[in-house]
Amino acid sequence: MLAIGPAWAQQLQCDPCSHAFNKVLIGSSSSFTFQLSNTGSKTLRIASMSVQGDAFSFGELSLPALVKPGASVLLPVIFTPTAVGHTSSLVTVTSNAVVSPPEMNLTGNGVKPNEQLEVSPATLTFGNVTVGSSATLHAKLTASGASVTISSGQSTSAEFAIVGLHLPVTIQAGKSLSVTIRFTPNASGKASGKAGFLSDAADSPTVEQLTGTGVAQVSHSVNLSWDSTDPTAVGYNVYRSTINAGPYRILNTALDASTNYTDDSVLSGTTYYYVVTTVNAQGEESAYSNATEAAIPKS
Repeated sequence: MLAIGPAWAQQLQCDPCSHAFNKVLIGSSSSFTFQLSNTGSKTLRIASMSVQGDAFSFGELSLPALVKPGASVLLPVIFTPTAVGHTSSLVTVTSNAVVSPPEMNLTGNGVKPNEQLEVSPATLTFGNVTVGSSATLHAKLTASGASVTISSGQSTSAEFAIVGLHLPVTIQAGKSLSVTIRFTPNASGKASGKAGFLSDAADSPTVEQLTGTGVAQVSHSVNLSWDSTDPTAVGYNVYRSTINAGPYRILNTALDASTNYTDDSVLSGTTYYYVVTTVNAQGEESAYSNATEAAIPKS
């Protein structure tokens, strides 16, 4: 509440002192009534009122209005948007209050009739995604009835993100826009969220439901073993490549005296090719053996 002036004189008070009309269709109207009270000790005279902009007007209140101490009058304000988008205004009341005039703030949002923004599918389901990695899916935003301008987009969960969408953007009536959503789980278990898109459509915000499951990363390794028919061999070297026929890179940091080797530095979803060489006491190394292939699962 806003109180004006000392208590022993005329004092004009508004209740409330602001109002948001939110979304109103262009060509339609919405009204709200403020209460103006005299909380002083003398009769108060309201002489005039003014409001900024063409979208706001006053309802019926006969002026001048005399308000006795402790009494109040009702001030109706009407919002009739003439254009799409957010607008604001200021109501000023002139009276013989000690301090005049008090001010009331107004906001409103004009939207087009039948203007809709739809999202499909209604829910994006990512399924299982390894913790620490990401997966992306696409949703489609479609404007109907009239063109729709999207002003902002936001996810309710840090694990889901809207990527590559440059705003503001306008979608013409009957046209669609593809939107990419990325899921990056930070822990094992089910995750859910919503992607919301604010626009000038009558049904704004448009909400996309999001679900996915984070799964712990699986550790993989490749176990190699081979037979040696070289009686002069004192050790072996193990080589690896991601390309069939190489080039190969040596894995062991010291000569391996056994005919077994475990490679635990593999990555999920990668195929590797392994070869082995023998080394004799003079340090002479043989040619590569036949290659062995190992495909690592994606999860």
